[in-house]
Amino acid sequence: MGTRRRHTPEQVIRKLREGEKLIGQGMGLAEVCKQLEISEPTWHRWVAQYGGMKADDAKRLKELERENARLKKIVADQLLDIDMLKELGKGNW
Repeated sequence: MGTRRRHTPEQVIRKLREGEKLIGQGMGLAEVCKQLEISEPTWHRWVAQYGGMKADDAKRLKELERENARLKKIVADQLLDIDMLKELGKGNW
């Protein structure tokens, strides 16, 4: 493999569905992974992470992760503001 390529959750789920279909048709996992251009450990990680999800579930998960990151940034900014106000209150400026 060598080249590490990031897949979107939607792409991962599409590849998992395709792989499951091929396995259902009797293809071995090694062959499936070769066809999907991923390693077997990647397959197992994806199944653990995304198994049973539909593409719109993955989209929703991504939206929630984005919102979570946005909220964490807001909290971090507020903590900085609080620290600055404490310093001002001490007269350290």
